[in-house]
Amino acid sequence: MKTIKVYNPSTGSLIDECADMSESDVKIAIDRTVNAFPDWSKKLASERSVLLRNWYELVKADKEAFAKLMTQENGKCLSESRGEIDYGLGFIEWYAEEGKRVYGDTIPTHDPNGAVVVTKEPIGPTASITPWNFPFMMIARKIATALAAGCTMIIKPAEDTPLTAYKLLEYARTAGIPEGVFEVVTGDPKMIGPLFTGDSRIKKISFTGSTQIGKLLAEQSANTLKKLTMELGGNAPFIIFDDAQIENAVKGLVSAKLRNSGQVCISPNRVYVQGACFDKVIGLLTDAVSKIKVEDGLREEFVVGPLINQKAIDKVSALVNKTIEQGGKIALGGKNDEKGGLFYEPTILTDLTDNMDIHNTEIFGPVFAVYSFDTEEEVISRANDTEYGLVSYAYTENLGRAFRLSQRIKSGMVVLNSGSVGTASVPFGGVKESGYGREGSYYGIEEYVEVKYTLFSGLNLQ
Repeated sequence: MKTIKVYNPSTGSLIDECADMSESDVKIAIDRTVNAFPDWSKKLASERSVLLRNWYELVKADKEAFAKLMTQENGKCLSESRGEIDYGLGFIEWYAEEGKRVYGDTIPTHDPNGAVVVTKEPIGPTASITPWNFPFMMIARKIATALAAGCTMIIKPAEDTPLTAYKLLEYARTAGIPEGVFEVVTGDPKMIGPLFTGDSRIKKISFTGSTQIGKLLAEQSANTLKKLTMELGGNAPFIIFDDAQIENAVKGLVSAKLRNSGQVCISPNRVYVQGACFDKVIGLLTDAVSKIKVEDGLREEFVVGPLINQKAIDKVSALVNKTIEQGGKIALGGKNDEKGGLFYEPTILTDLTDNMDIHNTEIFGPVFAVYSFDTEEEVISRANDTEYGLVSYAYTENLGRAFRLSQRIKSGMVVLNSGSVGTASVPFGGVKESGYGREGSYYGIEEYVEVKYTLFSGLNLQ
């Protein structure tokens, strides 16, 4: 059997390998997902809850093993891996309970001898495609939601980070989640994607990845009219007003930007700083970032780890070089780290304008692109000047301004005075070309159910 070799991006060493599945292998796995649906959907919500809770407890008890594996195959530092596992476990725990609260309605009837009842039913077998940057959380969030709703799910993890997915599957089986209810397939995405989109038995696909691939999947899904959840690219603005608590703003910016070495769809991409506090922000930011080490992630302190592969570091390097050619200035970093390999120095760029390539490119690396602005109206217009609309950040102590920003900024999520976005209880997702649909909270489970209206007539109520 062909295999996919998985390498540690920090060292380049081989960690392990997994199946590079053939088309027939994937079709058999899809069949298992489809065939498992009738029995799984008929289980009581409380029965599904017990199995999800069993899975949660097993993974939680072995959290450190998951963290080390994820750091090895992804490169993010150990503290981040632990945090991601806590984040992902939160979704399993949340949906173990939320599945018991998929409520319907009774509606005042138009029929004097009838009653109207609205129920919600599992949409059917589902599929998901997940990225490499959050190999635990992305899978946990999607699987837990689908299973809690009564759906089965087949998932294709990224080729760079499949090992965490297989470990999650192993623990799910041990927890009592049956074969077919949760399936993992690995192999050529150009082969697997069309098998998912073209199979009419798969009723929904959840995808996290690039806007380009999201559009392709949506196009391929049109013939079978699948329900889709799309969490796509971002170009997040991070706005610091001069009335903000500047130290807190810089701290939030550093945390948000350097998470997973900047390889995050919600990473601040365009940092807008009001002119009166610009020099102070740059000074504090340079001081904070210069103290962070670039190292292999298998250590206790926070470090900036490697980028995921050679293509990623080539992209970041070329983008920074292009920015300098276009007139940008380097305040810190600006080149591959002296360790070599896939490590890139945390970089701060200034003297930037909105017509530079970097302004409209998702950086996906440890690069702070810092712009200056003067007025609130100006920065709102510039923040919205993008085809993306996933998340926006802003720091201000002005309550009225905070409300105006929440209303006028065009993104699915607006985060004020914090660099942290997610938890299981809130709806995660974007607008415009950042996608549609939501994951997390009770909104997330609504993506996996169909609404059915039933009229009970002839009840002789009169």
